[in-house]
Amino acid sequence: MAVATCKTLTLNPQLSLPKRPAFRTVAISLLRKRFASAAAAAEASPVQVDPASGQDTVETLLNNPDDVTRLIKMDRRPSDCQPSGGRWFPYLDRYRCDDDYVLTSGQILEGVGPAIKEERKERMRKVVTDRSYSLCLVVEGLSDFGNVSAAFRSADAFGVQSVHVVSCNASKRYRENRHVSMGAEKWLDIELWDSTRDCFEVLKSRGYRIATTHVGIDAVSIYDMDWSQPTAIVVGNENKGISEEALALSDLRCSIPMKGMVDSVNVSVAAGILMHHAVCDRTARLGSHGDLTPEERQILLAEFTLRHSKTSINIAREYAKRKDATPIPKL
Repeated sequence: MAVATCKTLTLNPQLSLPKRPAFRTVAISLLRKRFASAAAAAEASPVQVDPASGQDTVETLLNNPDDVTRLIKMDRRPSDCQPSGGRWFPYLDRYRCDDDYVLTSGQILEGVGPAIKEERKERMRKVVTDRSYSLCLVVEGLSDFGNVSAAFRSADAFGVQSVHVVSCNASKRYRENRHVSMGAEKWLDIELWDSTRDCFEVLKSRGYRIATTHVGIDAVSIYDMDWSQPTAIVVGNENKGISEEALALSDLRCSIPMKGMVDSVNVSVAAGILMHHAVCDRTARLGSHGDLTPEERQILLAEFTLRHSKTSINIAREYAKRKDATPIPKL
């Protein structure tokens, strides 16, 4: 069984905090001590990579839908909710801390932020600025777990926040392979689907056009497409390609022009090429790929802050109990 060292956070003793009432300063000091103790214990005890350990990996997520739900922290809109302003954003500005309190994104950043190194927070802020939900990736029926991991890694690298996996009864085969995605799945919004139709119907209700990759004569070159409008990029099975159902339900078919003797590339390579070109096209047309509003960026940053480590959740819970949470009214 593979063994990985648990990631820990190092507190900065020189960290300066804004002036607060005395009781809040003491509370944060206590949280820092607890956090440092937990981090030291974790560093001393390596954690085995095992589905039972609670560590989120691509393999665990694909085979256990409940783990995907646990990965998401902030409250989400209903999956088929109509987008506001013509653009989909999945999160509400609300995190349910236990069953007694809720925190807003601003409260999460205030309460948990001091426990995260400034360099890490700056990295998360930059990543959030370059994120977008106007592109999403759909992988349909892939049988090689390594390809799924590579596609996730490319999505994270190019700022595509939303990815969808349509199983097509192939999930049992994912267990046969063990590859790494460099932890990209931790920072993505992953949705699992049992059928292509259900996935496409929800994506269309969110305002996406469905673009399936295809090598037929009716396919449009990706270089002739306008990627500034919300688009779901669909890649298919390594051997069979996109299913007939997906082709029939899609809004358009696109292809990557080939210059060699073969007429296709590996599916994870194709996904990377498609996302890279789409991001470049959006940047050329719009000035940037990232298109979240300031409010949306703050909410996604709060989501990243909570996903940063399990300790972040504990700190948010303690923060909520002390002062700035809003009690949920009892019915």
